[in-house]
Amino acid sequence: MAMTPTRPVPVQEFYSIGEVCALTDLKPHVLRYWESQFRFLHPAKNRSGNRVYKGREVELIMLVKHLLYTEKYTIEGARSKVDQYRRSGELRPTARRAFEAEMVSELRAAVDEIVGLLDGKAPPPASGSA
Repeated sequence: MAMTPTRPVPVQEFYSIGEVCALTDLKPHVLRYWESQFRFLHPAKNRSGNRVYKGREVELIMLVKHLLYTEKYTIEGARSKVDQYRRSGELRPTARRAFEAEMVSELRAAVDEIVGLLDGKAPPPASGSA
């Protein structure tokens, strides 16, 4: 029996600001503000003028989020830390690790919430219907 080769799963190359917000759990105004504070966060814009983020930029956003929210750096401190990673050649792997760590943290929180619901320890989320 001949086996057909498996195709690689397509990786999305570009993300809208809404998709980035969903991935990073950040509001659009936060992303726009960070663009003004971090020169390396400068997404391209499509013909309609909407922001278009590359996967690498999403990783950098997660690194900034990690530095600001988890490590408790100031914006200036986070800028300096990113510059330090860039000079040492560690920016890309560090951004990737920050992205993965944030995803794991979010998944862990979701699992904990589900376990709480199943154990009857947490109230169910409010439904949108009246």
